[in-house]
Amino acid sequence: MTGFRGATGAPGTTGTPGTTGTHLGMPAFPEAAREAVRDGVLRANLRHATHTIRDKRARAVAELADWDRLRAAGKAVKDHTLRHLDRYLLQLEAAVTAAGGTVHWAVDADEANRIVTELVRATGEREVVKVKSMATQEIGLNEALEAAGITAYETDLAELIVQLGHDRPSHILVPAIHRNRSEIRDLFRAEMGRWGRPAPDPLGDDPRELAEAARLHLREKFLRAKVAVSGANFMVAETGTIVVLESEGNGRMCLTLPETLISVVGIEKVVPTFRDLEIFLQTLPRSSTAERMNPYTTMWTGTTDGDGPSAFHLVLLDNGRTDTLADETGRQALRCIRCSACLNVCPVYERAGGHAYGSVYPGPIGAVLSPQLRGTASEIDASLPYASTLCGACYDVCPVAIDIPDILVHLRERVAQGGPATRDGIRVRIRPARRHTAERAAVRASRLLLDRPGALRAGERLLARARRLAPRRLPGPGRAWTDTRELPLLPAESFRDWWTRERGTSQ
Repeated sequence: MTGFRGATGAPGTTGTPGTTGTHLGMPAFPEAAREAVRDGVLRANLRHATHTIRDKRARAVAELADWDRLRAAGKAVKDHTLRHLDRYLLQLEAAVTAAGGTVHWAVDADEANRIVTELVRATGEREVVKVKSMATQEIGLNEALEAAGITAYETDLAELIVQLGHDRPSHILVPAIHRNRSEIRDLFRAEMGRWGRPAPDPLGDDPRELAEAARLHLREKFLRAKVAVSGANFMVAETGTIVVLESEGNGRMCLTLPETLISVVGIEKVVPTFRDLEIFLQTLPRSSTAERMNPYTTMWTGTTDGDGPSAFHLVLLDNGRTDTLADETGRQALRCIRCSACLNVCPVYERAGGHAYGSVYPGPIGAVLSPQLRGTASEIDASLPYASTLCGACYDVCPVAIDIPDILVHLRERVAQGGPATRDGIRVRIRPARRHTAERAAVRASRLLLDRPGALRAGERLLARARRLAPRRLPGPGRAWTDTRELPLLPAESFRDWWTRERGTSQ
């Protein structure tokens, strides 16, 4: 896997107070996806990468005869932890403090950014090296540090490509999946010199040449930096241990060389015991990069004299997670371990790409996580639950059995019908989103018809007799749906009439 299953700062994002950052100027998913599918290079890059990863993953998972039991065990551990999250977070805080670390609580993105900025300023430094971390990308930490005069350098290869390109990540695990090798070579040639050591001359597009250029470029930053910022894949409540999984070794350089380490981690990443890691250290590598064992797994517990950073700060990030936890159906999204397996099997993601989701969390998990962390008030977030065919492939590959289709339907209902939700810890009632008037009218009409068996029977017979007059395209609001689909032919008789004719009795 490239870097941590966590993330980095994203150019072009804005932090909405108390919520997850939204990419500036991004349209709702349908408009963004419509543009993306016209990009032939993007579609080719995505198809090649996602098919390669998912085929390798399928073979790696098939090697384990007890995969289903591991999956069930991971789900059970996560569900148990979420039910007792308050207890385990307090236990974690006590363990980290006893080991020499300092715990900070951040209710939202603004508070987390303020805490990290003040911690860096207190060291007197003006630059930090960063480990790939979804949490810091979620809160727009790079932009907040830049505004405070602090430069954050991404050290994960894919995140480095994104940063050099002034781009946005488009995949949880492979943020630069939308770039091919020749594009990366051109980027290194043009941009590396502006951020430090320039790319070697000449530089080809062979993966080994590109990796060596990045290694040389980053090495001087590793050796110079006094402060590092990371996320984490897991936090162990009983020992206060923080765990990061990566595949390049860049994370280990950040986690061991600098004098100060600041880790920003979502509160849902805690697990009760050290033994619980046994499950996830098997399921996460196989689900994400099809590796039997993770290449670099770094664990640290507080500070140790003469070994690693002398100061350790853990920032526990809420930023909408408590609100998500209050939703009985939606809370299962907090089980996510950021493996990105759901992205690699999603037909919508494969064609639209990650940028269309307007969120640091793309793909199926982003379609259910972002609207819960940020709410469904914006046009982007209201459109995300519809960014799926509900084919169920995402559920089949999820190593912690998150029923993403179930959450999608739940969130679609919330968008179309409105209803109760928790925002900022307060129970509120969401108003129905615009553009769903016809859908609500159709549901009400269906309800009226289904409650009246006689009317339903008459309607079925009328439709069967008028089948030759049925249009192949729908008029009005339904026209867009039938622009790319043909309406199914109406049967010659209703199922009710067929049953009576074949069985001799009415239902």
